[in-house]
Amino acid sequence: MKNKLLGTLLAVVGAFAAGGIALNRHEPINALWIVTAAICVYLLGYRFYAAWIAARVLAIDPSRATPAERLNNGRDFIPTHRVIVFGHHFAAIAGPGPLVGPTLAAQFGYLPGLLWILVGAVLGGCVQDMVILLLSTRRDGRSLGQMARDELGPFGGFAALLGTLIIMIILSAVLGLVIVNVMKHSPWATATILGTVPAALIVGLYLRAWRPGRVLEATLLGVALVLLALVAGGWVDHQPGIRTAFDYTAVPLAVFVIGYGFCAAILPVWLLLAPRDYLSTFLKLGTIMLLAVAILLTHPQIRMPALTQFVDGSGPLFGGRVFPFVFITIACGAVSGFHALIASGTSPKLISSESDVRLVGYGSMALESFVAVMALIAATLLDPGVFFAINSGAGVVGATPAAAVHTISGWGFPVTVEQMRALAAAMGEQTLFARTGGAPSLAVGMASILGSSFGRGLMALWYHFAVMFEAVFIMAVLDAGTRVGRFMLQDLLGHLWRPLGRTSWYPSVLLASALMVGAWGYFLYIGVIDPNGGINILWPLFGISNQMLAGIALSVATGILVKAGRKRYALVTALPLAWIALVTTTAAWQKVMSPDPRLGLFAAADELAGKFAAGLLPPERALVAPQLIFNQRLDGWVTFVLTALLWFVILDMLRVCVRRVRGLPLRAGSEAPYQASRLQGAMAGSGA
Repeated sequence: MKNKLLGTLLAVVGAFAAGGIALNRHEPINALWIVTAAICVYLLGYRFYAAWIAARVLAIDPSRATPAERLNNGRDFIPTHRVIVFGHHFAAIAGPGPLVGPTLAAQFGYLPGLLWILVGAVLGGCVQDMVILLLSTRRDGRSLGQMARDELGPFGGFAALLGTLIIMIILSAVLGLVIVNVMKHSPWATATILGTVPAALIVGLYLRAWRPGRVLEATLLGVALVLLALVAGGWVDHQPGIRTAFDYTAVPLAVFVIGYGFCAAILPVWLLLAPRDYLSTFLKLGTIMLLAVAILLTHPQIRMPALTQFVDGSGPLFGGRVFPFVFITIACGAVSGFHALIASGTSPKLISSESDVRLVGYGSMALESFVAVMALIAATLLDPGVFFAINSGAGVVGATPAAAVHTISGWGFPVTVEQMRALAAAMGEQTLFARTGGAPSLAVGMASILGSSFGRGLMALWYHFAVMFEAVFIMAVLDAGTRVGRFMLQDLLGHLWRPLGRTSWYPSVLLASALMVGAWGYFLYIGVIDPNGGINILWPLFGISNQMLAGIALSVATGILVKAGRKRYALVTALPLAWIALVTTTAAWQKVMSPDPRLGLFAAADELAGKFAAGLLPPERALVAPQLIFNQRLDGWVTFVLTALLWFVILDMLRVCVRRVRGLPLRAGSEAPYQASRLQGAMAGSGA
């Protein structure tokens, strides 16, 4: 009875908040409406839909021994408390996507992105993460590619592996581009971000060599060092003789990021990757809590319209109509294929009871989706003119401040040069024009919220705190992505020469790391020399590849459910799969084949090639035109390959399903046989 009353209360409050959003579409709304609606939607989804999936679709059995118990080796397979697994899983999946994607999608207005974040997460993203986590847990923690190979066949498995490798390359390039755009001509940001690297190294050495096991001491030391880096960055910015040493253009910063990625891939995991992930988790949760408290205290007004004129595809941040591009621009936070790699990676090796799968899989994705909602609020409370001035590339609105404000004001979003200068000064920056990538405008929005609650006189400090908050865990994901890509390459290279497949053989480590970093470093370099900011090409490509990986994961899940005789419940993964396949295929087709140069990659390459041949390009753009032309065509072919891989896996899954329905022979399933859990029995006997 109590649960029914709670569910009814949540439904009523959520419906009231959603009604408030719907009825105020033509005037500014309070951010509290959005926060309230989001919390109610997540709680309802977790309490009812996730519980139904756990009981009926997955038939979760707490008495069944997990691989963490059966294969416990004290290193990879370790039964771990559900709260710790939840924290690890959330830290691993909550990369830059839930921050950058909603910020970029705000060019359509706040409403399309908000609807997709809420509906996509509750019915798609959370379901994918939970189902893949359970399926991997019952298959000894096998990866997504291994499950595809075992359950569908070797061809489907190879397609899944290749698709995963491509997305890791694109993901790493986008992460690098976001970091570069944050640090570009910002000595404070550059000094702060550089300072976090030795902070992570010191924490790693502290735990490994100096004070092993002293986790609390290392935590306090790491937090203090990170905050010291933030303050030291501000000091550097106010020292004329020093600040120039940290004032860089995009290309040198790209070289630094590439070099950092290589070092992160070859260093021991305990020295840099693990401590950086650990510190970034505290920053993530702490900052989101601060934002939530600040919104409750200040209840800011959303200034961005519910819908803008750019829903027609004429947006300055990236080309494409609201359908299908809002669904690929916001990937993480709604549905993210990258999460399937984590749900079939380390997390299933830590689950001590199948009953924890609901909290870890569905719950952590719901929390990441809430982060996306907070990012959307932070971006849309800015004046629209300011938002577009920060996020639009110089090649779109003009290279000078006067030209940019003239163009943006002409769209119906007034902004002035003086307004932007005052804002930049308040944030401790020289300029905020053309800081593409979403992260700078998000930092401005976060600083505005935090400053309103905890001191407007510290706006510059709050801005660079937000920058550090974004950069620290972006670099953490860059570390992990490069390392995962290195493992994949070593696996492939091992088929050519067996020693190259040994992940601990140092020559193989160096070669695979160099190849991986070189691959995403190339895309990063082309992005930073793009006069339109690079993000307008790379982010849609990342979104398409990420959603296609989600399609691969949902295909594997659907195939396994049908093979297991649960075809009546397979719609819980088949319906999200159908939607993801529709929007990503449509977006990919438009990105490749559209005759509009603002949208189609081949059309853009052809237009640029024509202008270059006719000598119509300014000298600085003519210098990089051949590289841009080649890269746009390469991006087009990459998009085509990703689409083909997705449909290859879908068709392979349909083949398996048809054979199962017709009673034809199939490959044996890879699910481990049932074994009773002694761990759960001991816990029950102790009254736990």
